[in-house]
Amino acid sequence: MENFSWFTLPFSIGALILAVTLITKYVLWIVQLSKIDKLRILNSIFTVRTLRAIREVVMESLLHRNLYKTNPILGYMHMSFAFGWLVLIIVGHIEACVHAGSLSVSPWQAVFFRYFVNEPFVGHKLFAQLMDFILLYILSGVFMAYAKRLNSKLFGMKRTTKLRTRDYIAMTALWAIFPLRLFAEGATTALHGNGGFLTNSVGKLMSFMNVTPVVESGLWWAYSISLGLFFVTLPFTRYMHILTEVLYIFLKEYGIKLKKEYNSFSEIQVYSCSRCGICVDACQMHHANISNNQSVYILKNMRDDNLTDRKLYNCLLCGRCEKACPVNINLNDLRISQRIKSSKEYNSTYDFLEHSPVPQADVVYYAGCMTHLTPGIKNSIVKVLEKAGINYLFLDKDKGACCGRPLMQAGQIEAAKKLITFNREQILASGAHTLLVSCPICYKVFRDDYELGQINIVHHSEYFLELVEQGKITLSSSAKSFVYHDPCELGRGCNVYEQPRELLRKTGKLTDVRQQKENALCCSGSLGDLSLSMTDRNRIKDETLKVLLKGNPDVLATSCPLCKKTFVKGVDIQVKDIAEIVAEAME
Repeated sequence: MENFSWFTLPFSIGALILAVTLITKYVLWIVQLSKIDKLRILNSIFTVRTLRAIREVVMESLLHRNLYKTNPILGYMHMSFAFGWLVLIIVGHIEACVHAGSLSVSPWQAVFFRYFVNEPFVGHKLFAQLMDFILLYILSGVFMAYAKRLNSKLFGMKRTTKLRTRDYIAMTALWAIFPLRLFAEGATTALHGNGGFLTNSVGKLMSFMNVTPVVESGLWWAYSISLGLFFVTLPFTRYMHILTEVLYIFLKEYGIKLKKEYNSFSEIQVYSCSRCGICVDACQMHHANISNNQSVYILKNMRDDNLTDRKLYNCLLCGRCEKACPVNINLNDLRISQRIKSSKEYNSTYDFLEHSPVPQADVVYYAGCMTHLTPGIKNSIVKVLEKAGINYLFLDKDKGACCGRPLMQAGQIEAAKKLITFNREQILASGAHTLLVSCPICYKVFRDDYELGQINIVHHSEYFLELVEQGKITLSSSAKSFVYHDPCELGRGCNVYEQPRELLRKTGKLTDVRQQKENALCCSGSLGDLSLSMTDRNRIKDETLKVLLKGNPDVLATSCPLCKKTFVKGVDIQVKDIAEIVAEAME
């Protein structure tokens, strides 16, 4: 068996450049992590966390489990590339080792095995058939990728991502690798008859074209060049995600989380984006004819360091893209970290906030700004608390500070911290064991950023269901039909889906809708995007209402004061918060 041919050089050089580039990049990222994060890595490597990470890599990076759940056809296509190529490499290396009778063989010997080995050896027929089957499996995904690029609607996608020139170069090289391998092995088989069922068939067809060793060598050169070109371009294109996602999965499993400020772990998430385009269809901005600020493009802009404020801030932060992302990238937090980096800090000491004595209570009720703008909700909550005999304190009844979440969404992190500190001191001073909130925006920031120790933080939909189950309030049922809208921050943000529905089932008939729970549509009233015009907001809202009102319900129910204010202007039926519905049913 020959050990070398000049056509192996493009592959070998490309693989070397790729290895050096990736190792350098990954080492720098890990070095730039905080000391605490580095300790987390060291303390986790030789634990079960590593085994869990390996399992997750197999399920996500190779088998594409999440993508399968979203779109089985795309899941198969991506799996055929990732899993198929890995199996081809492993089986090919085993084949080369068996032939050589040694575990030490050069990488190119396995990659170009059919060219170098013409004579029979133990198991050669079995290996030839197996390698052909794996190659056919990969080729099925390649041809699906061709079809998707020509017409994405065939794959259930209304839109597909826009590519840059270098992405097209890498994509063309990738798509050429396996067809060229098939033709190269077919040419060798035509000359030597050492292939399997697939390459033998191709070889027979090629034999009619009078295949010569020069043609054979030319095809192997083309195969090697396509491999080398893909390896060299990979780190600078969307295909960087292939290996970066593996690193991301391990770091997540080791307990490393995204910080408020952009750091190297943020960058690892950015480079883990495959630009599959799933988030593009999930974005409701298309209803407002906005198609250049979806998360896939924002991450691309972040990689290229050309992100504009117009694109950065023009987002509802509804989380639909994040929930749809098969890689589980924290898209909202990444965008907020860029807003923190971009914004000029609002300098306020908030001296007007009064540090007055705080009465003691078992439950602290914090209404929040938006609830005060929808007084029917706060009045209903007070009515329920008094009916249940709860010892509560209405913390922001007369004078109060904002929870800080809208400032965070705008990137004003230091201003938000001042409000958080003030509210936190007030809540802790009350001696309460429960913090009750009626605004999902407040609920999320209390859960994520307040560090309230043992205080139980609950949304009113959760708390009222507890009161019913404890027998402290009793609800009567009616003949009314309800449709429930999941607020973004409560549902996707805090994973509260069932408690509001349980309350509605106790008071009437609940009708399901096509897009609900984690797939629920945004009302468009989000404070995350203050640049969106009212005309565009209404377009998004109207599309959401079409879905919610399709079954002609009597009442449109929600659990967010902002959602209620948004919807009430667009429908003729009653729009009510869960608190109002419970208060009425209680009477």
